[in-house]
Amino acid sequence: MIETSALLKTYGRTRALDGLDLSVSAGEVHGFLGPNGAGKSTTIRILLGLARASGGSATVFGKDPWSDAVALHKRIAYVPGDVSLWPNLSGGEAIDLLAKLRGETPGYREQRARLIDVFEFDPAKKGRAYSKGNRQKVALIAAFATPADLYILDEPTSGLDPLMEGVFEREIRRVRAEGATVLLSSHILSEVELLCDRVSIVRAGRIVETGTLADMRHLTRTEISFSRGTLTDAQLTPLGPDVSTVDDRVRFTADSAALGPVLHALGALSVQGLTVAPASLEELFLRHYGDAP
Repeated sequence: MIETSALLKTYGRTRALDGLDLSVSAGEVHGFLGPNGAGKSTTIRILLGLARASGGSATVFGKDPWSDAVALHKRIAYVPGDVSLWPNLSGGEAIDLLAKLRGETPGYREQRARLIDVFEFDPAKKGRAYSKGNRQKVALIAAFATPADLYILDEPTSGLDPLMEGVFEREIRRVRAEGATVLLSSHILSEVELLCDRVSIVRAGRIVETGTLADMRHLTRTEISFSRGTLTDAQLTPLGPDVSTVDDRVRFTADSAALGPVLHALGALSVQGLTVAPASLEELFLRHYGDAP
């Protein structure tokens, strides 16, 4: 669905993309992670045909997004991270206008009404009266009300409260079940962890890691804790050099790819209240960006 190879983009002396290789397969929700300035939005602008690559290649549905933008946009729904609206149009009018640009489909009105309800959105207000979160809702409702083959979402939940983030997550699962592909650019790691089949981490204009969460968790460590009870220091020492005790809870970390022997040792100690916390996407992210300013 999306393929970039050695993608370059320069603005004067600034290199926004420095040989980015990204591959998104049909039917998957693909997380696109990185801090501000890493190159996420630049990549998306190239994929949408809003910017021209300085080098390398990018294709969407096998076509060039710069020269075939009109045809591609009929199959793409896009939600930016900062939505601007026509100040004198109501929210409902803006949704209808955006939907007509892609072509209304049978069932649009019903889907629009359902989305307005679940997002708790007032479509009667003028665009100038909306908060940031409500402007995001306009773009999200317009995107989800008309079926698309590919959803490109750039920080789509920016400004939404946690309840609305839950609604967004349900809609992503719905469109994926219907066969759509999603490229989800985000820095909300818990959101990506819940929704994405695969993840690509971008840093300084390059992909530094890509794969499923299961593939990537071997790169970090798992946190283990249990009740100390009557265990002695001598019994705890073999568990590793970072073993510590806080409020009668023993805590240490272990290589996520080699938990078997550790769990066997804990079983031999008959530990109580065992908690095993798998590596989170946050830890994977910090592995690459922990040394950044």
